[in-house]
Amino acid sequence: MPARNKNVAVIGSGFSGLAAACFLAREGCNVTVYEKNSTVGGRARAYQKDGFFFDMGPSWYWMPDIFERFFAEFGKKPSDYYELVKLDPGFQMIFGDDDILPVPANLDALYALFESIEKGSAEQLKRFMKEGEFKYKVGMKDLVYKPAFSWFEFATKDVITGALKMDVFKSMSAYVRRFFKDARLRALMEFPVLFLGAMPDKIPALYSLMNFAALDMGTWYPIKGMAEIPNAMYALAKELGVHFELDCEVKRVIIERDNVTKVSTSKGVFLANGVVGAGDYNHIDQHIVPEEFRNYNADYWEKKTFAPSCLIFYIGVNKKVKRLIHHNLFFDTDFDKHSKEIYQNPQWPEDPLFYACVPSKTDSNVAPEGMENIFILIPVAPGLEDSEPVRERYYGKIIERLEKYTGDAIAAHVVHKRSYCINDFKADYNAFKGNAYGLANTLMQTAVLKPSLKNKKLSNLFYAGQLTVPGPGVPPALISGQLAAEQLLKTFN
Repeated sequence: MPARNKNVAVIGSGFSGLAAACFLAREGCNVTVYEKNSTVGGRARAYQKDGFFFDMGPSWYWMPDIFERFFAEFGKKPSDYYELVKLDPGFQMIFGDDDILPVPANLDALYALFESIEKGSAEQLKRFMKEGEFKYKVGMKDLVYKPAFSWFEFATKDVITGALKMDVFKSMSAYVRRFFKDARLRALMEFPVLFLGAMPDKIPALYSLMNFAALDMGTWYPIKGMAEIPNAMYALAKELGVHFELDCEVKRVIIERDNVTKVSTSKGVFLANGVVGAGDYNHIDQHIVPEEFRNYNADYWEKKTFAPSCLIFYIGVNKKVKRLIHHNLFFDTDFDKHSKEIYQNPQWPEDPLFYACVPSKTDSNVAPEGMENIFILIPVAPGLEDSEPVRERYYGKIIERLEKYTGDAIAAHVVHKRSYCINDFKADYNAFKGNAYGLANTLMQTAVLKPSLKNKKLSNLFYAGQLTVPGPGVPPALISGQLAAEQLLKTFN
């Protein structure tokens, strides 16, 4: 095959880099993944300390079919590498100390819950879910697997005949309000798009497909943690012959006749017949690619709308904590105010919403017996001034709110604590402005309007990850690696 024995460099070992490496190796390429950190996984890395095992980044396992489709490409299935359990309730939303909305895994139970809150809403939810299922089938089975080089790629029969049903030009906020009146139900239906990095009135209603995925397919968890997914992809890549250079940062791509021929790294210079840039797109475009071969200038990146960064606390507690389940979303403060402090007037939030993940409620592997593993995340605007005193101020605020809600003493029982924020995202991932979730999936940053998957001036350099197509999130990042690999392979024909 034309691709056989071609030397390919993959920059970064997150979901997109690992996926790209697997697809390239399958076709006979000599693939080397260059990872600046000491472990694979990118933002989905994990760390162990004091008997606790912490996932550092993604904690939601949605769209299980995408992972099944990936592994099936190689004659494998997720269960060959890790054990999945379905969470029930999938998650709970906390609107006040005694105002809690647990989301059951069973659809009939979910319909009953909606009906108990708002008369007639069960039938509305069924309509909502039916429309979401159509969008999911067209969107996640077809549209996201397009490289988005031209709008004509999307002119399939299903897309054309179902264009109105796709709700591309309607906002998620307006769409949800057509179906539900109760503020809690609206919050439940709008919250998944927060992962896409904008307020619901700026996100196309096409993304109600995420509600279908979350509520119909359910929320899952891989035993031993989310890091089991990149660990599985790493194992698969090794089986396919991929070589990994860890603690090895790519500094520059070396170009001859409009082609990358080598990569210059912290460990030396290596030959490359092609490159997949699966690290931070902005960093690769602005710092690794020579100026005359860049896709964009600095002004282009400054004008882009980025999804939030976040302040994370990894906490080990030497007791069990009441009233928390695996996934807990605290919507007990003003959502609109916090959103404006992220998107409209970027500043540290006065009274933030937050998310608490307690995987030890499901998995005995992640904390010592009788103890709790708690991951706390506060969405914040990217590019803020990040300092230890600021982090400590929010730590105190959130622990106080957790203690009030649970009725448990927590602060005095913390035996492990680590924070992670904007400065860390920059240092570990070269993340532009310290963003955590990539580009916001607004209408003007959808598909062809995203930073291009291909370098427009170099024939053998392609990009992957959350700053290009299909977009932010774990399944899209994984798909992005596949798309970049497929396009690079075409250049070898």
